[in-house]
Amino acid sequence: MAESAKPCRVIIVDDDELLVKLLTHKLTQKGLQVSSAHDGESGLEMVTSAQPDLVILDGMMPGMDGLEVLQRLKQNEETKDIPVVFLSARKLEGDIVSGLDMGAADYLVKPFMPEELFARVKRILGEMCPD
Repeated sequence: MAESAKPCRVIIVDDDELLVKLLTHKLTQKGLQVSSAHDGESGLEMVTSAQPDLVILDGMMPGMDGLEVLQRLKQNEETKDIPVVFLSARKLEGDIVSGLDMGAADYLVKPFMPEELFARVKRILGEMCPD
């Protein structure tokens, strides 16, 4: 990544602290700036205030689940254009289609390979985050 280029900002919203640590480590190694929230409510607040370049969002969390967070992000003029990669253990076709129909840029089923996630993140961010 060029020295003058600002790193792209990613927010991970997931209640699995170990997964958040792993993803933060992997994405930081790839040159991204990563922040995290551990529940839907704080994730929604963080995304709204920080305006990241991309959100990685867990589907199943206590309290406000990922689908509700996604819906609120897409209904808000300030956050509707921020791409969201949805991560969920829900792997039925209807669940995946529902997440994509609600506006997710991509949907990965847990468990997933971190390198696959990064490839999808890189594809979505495209020119915004040059290597």
